[in-house]
Amino acid sequence: MKKAGATITNKSAARIPRNIDEYLERFPAETQKALKQVRAAIRRAAPEAEEKISYAMPAFALYGNLVYFAGYKSHIGFYATPTGHAAFAKDLSGYRIGKGSVQFPLSKPMPVKLIERMVKFRVSENTEKWKQKHAERKKRQPKQK
Repeated sequence: MKKAGATITNKSAARIPRNIDEYLERFPAETQKALKQVRAAIRRAAPEAEEKISYAMPAFALYGNLVYFAGYKSHIGFYATPTGHAAFAKDLSGYRIGKGSVQFPLSKPMPVKLIERMVKFRVSENTEKWKQKHAERKKRQPKQK
C-alpha cells in the first residue's frame, strides 16, 4: 500500500486502482468477501456518500472524507479518523487499534453493525461541520438590499 504523502511515479500510478471494484479484484476470494461486506455496510449507513480511491485505498466521502478501508493478508483495515474511533473505543476494545485505525481479522466475522454505526457517526459529524461552515459563510456575506 502507498503511504500518505508518498510520491506517485508513473510506475506506481499504474498500480493505483481507478475505482473500488478494481481494488477488490486484486484480492483472494476470502478477502474480497470481507471487503465487500465492509463496502455494503458503509453503503447502507451512508447511501448518499461518494465512492472513491484515496491514498490508494477505497474511501467514502460526504461533506468531506468519511471512512477508508483496505485489505491485508490477515485483516481488513478500517479508518474512521481518530474521532470516529474514539467514540467507539469500548466497542473496538477487542480489536487491534491505532489512533485512527482498527484491524478486523479475516478469521472472524466482519462486525458490519459496528461499521454501520461508526459510519453513521461520521456522517453526522461531517454534516454538522458542513452546516457550521455554511452558517458562518452566510453570516459574513453582505446583506442585499
